[in-house]
Amino acid sequence: MVDIEELKEKFLNLEFDRKGFNIEADQVLSVAKHTGETRPEYTDPDHPDFQAPPAVLASLASGRRLPIDFPSFGGISMDGGKAVQVFGPVRPGTPLTGRTHLHEIYDKAGRSGRMVFLVSRMELFDDEGTLLATADSRQVIREMPQ
Repeated sequence: MVDIEELKEKFLNLEFDRKGFNIEADQVLSVAKHTGETRPEYTDPDHPDFQAPPAVLASLASGRRLPIDFPSFGGISMDGGKAVQVFGPVRPGTPLTGRTHLHEIYDKAGRSGRMVFLVSRMELFDDEGTLLATADSRQVIREMPQ
């Protein structure tokens, strides 16, 4: 059984991936259309506040899901969902840098055994170093019974 406190000490808040992104206007429009978005700041490129909706930011993926030396649990891994928090508008054409780290590690006991939750947080910065958004990806691993 993996020691959660040991994992936290070794891996929390250490950047393990960095990747560049450039969101284009046609990508914003396509996502807005396919998700049923109606607000003009997400659907009208001529709107003065045209920007990427959170669904676009949730779709961005870093090059790695976990640090290189992160241990394998040997259990069943599942997608536990996404969460996006926007701090400033992400304008199409703005170069972004995504920096990813493990933000949370915790466990819960379930009917079928222990489940370990890993939350990878990608922070999205513009070229001036301004944090524009965070995108959390939650992975749930059901440990194999001993």
